[in-house]
Amino acid sequence: MSATRRQILARTGASVAGIAFAGALSELFAGTATALGGHAGYGPLIPDADGLLDLPAGFSYRVLSRQGDPLRSGEGLVPGNHDGMGAFAGRRGRVHLVRNHENRATALTGVPTVDGLTYDPAAKGGCTALTLDSRNHVLGERVAIAGTAVNCAGGPTPWGTWLTCEETEDRAGTNGYTKDHGFVFEVDGVDPHRTGAVPLTAMGRFQHEAIAVDPLSGIVYETEDAFERPFGLFYRFLPDRPLGGTGSLRAGGALEAMRVPGVPDLSVVQEPGARFERVEWVPVPDPLATRTPVRLQDFGPKGITHAQKLEGCYWGRGAVYFVSSFARAKDGSAATHFGQVWKYEPHRRRLTLVVVFGPDTDVRLPGESPDNICLAPTGGLMVCEDGNGAQHVFGVSRKGEVYAVARGAQALTSAAATAGGTPEALEWGEFAGVTFSPDGGTMFVNCYTPGTTFAVTGPWR
Repeated sequence: MSATRRQILARTGASVAGIAFAGALSELFAGTATALGGHAGYGPLIPDADGLLDLPAGFSYRVLSRQGDPLRSGEGLVPGNHDGMGAFAGRRGRVHLVRNHENRATALTGVPTVDGLTYDPAAKGGCTALTLDSRNHVLGERVAIAGTAVNCAGGPTPWGTWLTCEETEDRAGTNGYTKDHGFVFEVDGVDPHRTGAVPLTAMGRFQHEAIAVDPLSGIVYETEDAFERPFGLFYRFLPDRPLGGTGSLRAGGALEAMRVPGVPDLSVVQEPGARFERVEWVPVPDPLATRTPVRLQDFGPKGITHAQKLEGCYWGRGAVYFVSSFARAKDGSAATHFGQVWKYEPHRRRLTLVVVFGPDTDVRLPGESPDNICLAPTGGLMVCEDGNGAQHVFGVSRKGEVYAVARGAQALTSAAATAGGTPEALEWGEFAGVTFSPDGGTMFVNCYTPGTTFAVTGPWR
């Protein structure tokens, strides 16, 4: 079982605790560069005099964009709720960032509507795109898609576009929407008008979270972060035109959901290394959920496998990895955990529980609920924390050592506002959208609230 963070502190004498976990961390890093010798991490985090982002000595950040600032395109203001993000190589060393905005119908400021790029004028979510030069100076910033809802995460395609996911199942007529929502949309960060605002309906209508594309087969894996029991499913989409470039996913395909025989809820699996052979994939009866949400549909007498808080999803060395941020029995899960990372190997039809996180013991210290994750080209895993108290981006070495890379310094509630309370009353904006530049020299990351996009440089190793 996992050690608590207090136990890790006692063992290491560290002033900042790492994530407690158990499992085969080497599984996560297969195929990445090996970090150079010495201890994991870059030393203690130094409080930022400007109160934005605490980093280790030798590292610096540049604020690329902040909520409420004018878009450089003149299309309006930078919307808030910065979430998932992808970085793509451009010409002459340029980098194109595509950034999600998880705006609901109640958002005060939405993504500005633009002709040819707006799906539903009543919806306030979408994506913005930034163009950077080789020194991370912003050359341009514009709307990439508008009129979508609750754009949470997504993922890159092998042909250089971003798939943005709506984390909602709201229909037309709900919250003032004029169209159904719950879809995946393809976004071209270089020329958004190439992709427009067309829902990829064959990929299903449900509370999408993230995707990962198998670069060999073109199969797209999808996570569902459903908020009510029964919780979400893990899906795969088999496109009729795999790896066909921009627009190929519009050609249709088949949507299937994962069934682990004998396991109706992944939360019951608690032991790292637990392995399930011959995972089954069951056709989704009604991908558009015209009458019944997908996770509630009839998958036959054997049922289907659910999991709470299915979040990050990425591809690495012939397998897809996906995250369950947490599961709570009090919410309706079959069991409780503080975060899992699962690995599915398509060629073996094998599912393995790789890492178990937690439990959280002190909201003032780093902790549980892994959310957005990515493999760093420098040889480790980067994890965005989405728990209580202080919010961090963590690195995890091949040896399983966990260290803080960044800490948010933008408090949402101040000590003065919570006078007479305890430190647990303080809150900071969560991190999201961690990703690296194509050359590996810059880590890009978002603060969700207040919406801020950072470029972090330093002596990565």
